[in-house]
Amino acid sequence: MSDVLVVEKLTRSFEQGGVTIEVLRGVDLTVGAGEIVALLGPSGSGKSTMLQAVGLLEGGFGGSISIDGTRVEKLDSVGRTAVRRDKLGFVYQFHHLLPDFDAQENVVLPQLIKGVPTAEARARAAALLGDLGLAERLTHRPSQLSGGEQQRVAVARALANQPVLVLADEPTGNLDEATAAKVLAEFLRLVRGRGSSALVATHNIALAQQMDRVVTLHEGRLALGPPAGRDLSPHP
Repeated sequence: MSDVLVVEKLTRSFEQGGVTIEVLRGVDLTVGAGEIVALLGPSGSGKSTMLQAVGLLEGGFGGSISIDGTRVEKLDSVGRTAVRRDKLGFVYQFHHLLPDFDAQENVVLPQLIKGVPTAEARARAAALLGDLGLAERLTHRPSQLSGGEQQRVAVARALANQPVLVLADEPTGNLDEATAAKVLAEFLRLVRGRGSSALVATHNIALAQQMDRVVTLHEGRLALGPPAGRDLSPHP
C-alpha cells in the first residue's frame, strides 16, 4: 500500500510579544491509501495549523510534505492551487457553503472549476447528495437546510472531485452529539466507499476511535493512539 501523505519534520512557530511559540516541533506522519487517520488533540494543540500546512493553505512551515507521491511544500502558488483542486478535499467545522447556490450547485461548482463537463458534474453531485440522504434537498439553499444537512452538503462538496486525500478540521464540531455521530458515520462510509484517504482533526476521543488509526498532537509532537485518561472534549 502506497502512502498518500508523507509529512517529515514539519515545524511551525510564531512570534508573539517578542516570544517564539513553537506550534509544531518536527512532526512526522504518514497516511496510507484508503486509510482514515484521526488527529486528536485539545483546542490550541496545533491540529488546525497542521491541516493548513498539509492543505497548502499557509506558508512559513519547515520540513517536507508529499501528497500522492509529489513533494509539494516548495510549489509556487499555481502549483499549490492545482494540488488543492486535483488531489485534496476539505471539510471544516463551519460548512462555508455559498448561500445563493442550492445544495447541488454547491457540489457542482468545484467540479466545473476543475473542468468537469456540466452534465457529468450535476450527475455526480446528485449521486453524492443522494448517498448522504439529501436526494429531496438538491434544490434547497443552505438557509433552508438543517445544520446536519448543511454539513452533509459540505462532505459531498469535499468528495466531488474524487480527491486522494480529504482534510477535515473538526467536521462535526458545530453539531449536536446525535447529529455529529450520524454525519461522521456517513462521512467515513462515503470516504471509504470512494477509496479516498482522510486526515480528520478532532478533540473527540469517541469519534476518533471510529477511524482506522489515531495519533495525538501534544505540545507540538505526535504520539500514537489517544492520550490515556485525558478528556479532550470542551466542557459545557
